[in-house]
Amino acid sequence: MVPDSKTVALAALRMAMSETREEESALKQKFLADNIKSVAVDYGGDYLASIKKLVERAIVASKREGVIHDSHGDEGAVAGATREALSQIMPKAAGLNIGGKIGIAHRGDHLSVAVFFGVGLLHLDEVAVGLGHRVAPRS
Repeated sequence: MVPDSKTVALAALRMAMSETREEESALKQKFLADNIKSVAVDYGGDYLASIKKLVERAIVASKREGVIHDSHGDEGAVAGATREALSQIMPKAAGLNIGGKIGIAHRGDHLSVAVFFGVGLLHLDEVAVGLGHRVAPRS
């Protein structure tokens, strides 16, 4: 049996890597059947100038889609996991533009945030992936 933390992290990564809204919706329904609530958020822009906005968008989308409760603890879990995921791509992304998705998944006590971004300047793109995990008990 796969631990919940790994299952939820994989769901967040798959949401972040989804290519279309249709794929995103299909994954969301598939994960819901496994009791995993999930959401994905598109984003593009300058990495350093975007960190605050990325964290805010992750929190807002998570609340809007019912992935987390409207509570200080849940918002903090999403913010912390998002910042952790973003810090993992900083070496590649600092000073450059990013474009891609944030995927968020939550089941039981486990909440994961994954970022999957193209990083680049003009046509010289790199790919970066980051993953953060926090405890966010469902009540």
